[in-house]
Amino acid sequence: MTQPLQFVAPEELARANLYGLIARLFYSAPDAQLISELLHAPAIEGDGELAAAWRAMLEACRTAFPVALDDEHTQLFVGTGAAEVTPYLSHYVVRYSTDNPLVEVRRQLAAWGMGRKQEAPEYEDHVSGLCEAMRFAIAVQQRKPEEQREFFERFIHRGAIALCDAVAASKNARFYQHVARFARAFFEIEKAAFEMVG
Repeated sequence: MTQPLQFVAPEELARANLYGLIARLFYSAPDAQLISELLHAPAIEGDGELAAAWRAMLEACRTAFPVALDDEHTQLFVGTGAAEVTPYLSHYVVRYSTDNPLVEVRRQLAAWGMGRKQEAPEYEDHVSGLCEAMRFAIAVQQRKPEEQREFFERFIHRGAIALCDAVAASKNARFYQHVARFARAFFEIEKAAFEMVG
């Protein structure tokens, strides 16, 4: 007997897509194709911070050059030694030398049947990996809101907000000021929505 088809509600698919976009933007600088896709993307309606941040990011795309964006991304998140802003969220939440959030992330991803590809150089607590895990949990695995909330609160929210604030404070962030503002607004909406779940 075949399993019935499961459809993802449009609002859930939209959430998953935003997690995917944030993952992509923090993983590497947008290329010409992604910039074009963003410029042709539908507007986010409303007058809240998310809509304003989206408009500002798209406006920045109009004058963006992929080579300059690649240089900015490298300077901020890769560097030639220590990155100016670390994209690894565990960095922002460790309180004691004995803390090891990465172990907990790996344990949770394994429980969900996810894991880092062997060829991927980034650790699992990279903001892009965690956002991609959320995208997959929402759109593919269709996990319960309670499971999503626990993952978000344990592994994403505090570190991601601190990451966005660090980017915002950097004098070298130009395009990524807009990315950080947009991501921060999205994460705060997620937090408020999860609080309503229970």
